[in-house]
Amino acid sequence: MKNKNVSMAVIRRLPKYYRYLSELLDNDIKRISSKELSKLTDFTASQIRQDLNNFGGFGQQGYGYNVEDLQNELGKILGLDKKYRSILIGAGNLGQAIANYRGFSDSGFEILGIFDKSPKAIGMELRDVKVKDTKELADFIKENDIEIGIICTPKEGSQETTDILVESGITGIWNFAPADLKVPDHVTVENVHLNESLFTLSYLLKGSN
Repeated sequence: MKNKNVSMAVIRRLPKYYRYLSELLDNDIKRISSKELSKLTDFTASQIRQDLNNFGGFGQQGYGYNVEDLQNELGKILGLDKKYRSILIGAGNLGQAIANYRGFSDSGFEILGIFDKSPKAIGMELRDVKVKDTKELADFIKENDIEIGIICTPKEGSQETTDILVESGITGIWNFAPADLKVPDHVTVENVHLNESLFTLSYLLKGSN
């Protein structure tokens, strides 16, 4: 289902489509047109059709889209039809919030291990997962075939943590540390820099005053 020619702009719109389709299913809505989906997502109907056509289209002229079928297909495109074995590094406030968010496990992202170097955090339980010492990180990754590492550490030490993840076979990193991580080409990093998002909001608010 992957298409290497699809732009990142299109890829980043797919989760929003998926979310709205899930909400439509929750409300027992079976069918929707691109025009109706446009009103929900704020993307134009033409943009929606173009985005979906990158992966086959899925709609029928005069009918629109079958909501359940389209959600299932987008789930496959996004890789949500499989389970991901994950670990979280950094059991501070942010790490705890992520570990306790049930939506990740519901989507197939199972956090099997949580790690921290602080003696205060080690031994604590988050969603029935006991926090381990980061010294055990490399062995745990190899023994449990971990695919995704979630970094919630401070900036200091985040690259060192990343190096351990990569050397241990991790190919996907979800990075909440305020740092630009250096990884080899075969490793994918998705950065979530909270301050940068907040600063963007600040700029937009300043511009509207």
